[in-house]
Amino acid sequence: MTTFLLLRHGETDAVGKSIMGWAPGWHLNANGRRQVEALAARLARQPIRAVYTSPLERAVETADAVARPHAIEPRRDEEFGEFRMGNWQSMQIAELDEREDWRRFNSFRTGTRAPHGELMIETQTRMVRRLQALASEHAGQTVAIVSHADPLRALIGYYLGMSLDLMFRLEISPASLSVLELSEWNARFLCINSTEEMDYVGNHSGGR
Repeated sequence: MTTFLLLRHGETDAVGKSIMGWAPGWHLNANGRRQVEALAARLARQPIRAVYTSPLERAVETADAVARPHAIEPRRDEEFGEFRMGNWQSMQIAELDEREDWRRFNSFRTGTRAPHGELMIETQTRMVRRLQALASEHAGQTVAIVSHADPLRALIGYYLGMSLDLMFRLEISPASLSVLELSEWNARFLCINSTEEMDYVGNHSGGR
C-alpha cells in the first residue's frame, strides 16, 4: 500500500478570477505563502519519502515548502500539471461565462474538449497512469503530490467512481490535503479537501 498526500497549490492572485492554465509567471501571493507554510507544518511529522509536483511555479513553490522539513528535493513531473485549457488560458472567468463553449464544457466535461486543449479524460488518464506507477515504485511509503484543482478533482473522482461531469461536487481548496491509500486490492480515501490539522494521517487501521 502507498499513502498519497494529494495537495493543491496555495493561492495566487488569479484564483477565482482568471484561468492560469500553463501560463508562466503565476506565483503564490502573500496569503498563498501563509497557506503553504501552514500546510508544511501540518505535514512535518508525516513520514514523507518523496514529493512530486506539477512544474508550474505555484505548485513548485508549494512543493518546496512541504519538502523542506523532510530534507528532500521535489521532483517535477508534467503528468501532474494543470489541465491544458488551450484558447481559454489567461482569460477572465467572467468573460468565459459568456461563452457557449465554456458553459457546455462545465456541464458536459466527458465530451467537451477545450479549444486546442485537452479533454478532461486525457488529464484524468495521465494523472491516474502516473499515480499507479508511483504506487509500485513507492510501495509502503507516504508520497506527496502537488497539483491543481481540476486535475485533482479528476484523479479523486476516478478512484471514487464518479463521472467527470460530476467533478464540481468535489471542492478542492488552495493548499488543501486529500489522503488516498492505494494498494493492489483497494483505493481508500481518509479525507478529501482537508484544510485543518489532522493527527491521524499515517496512523490508522482498518481496510485492506
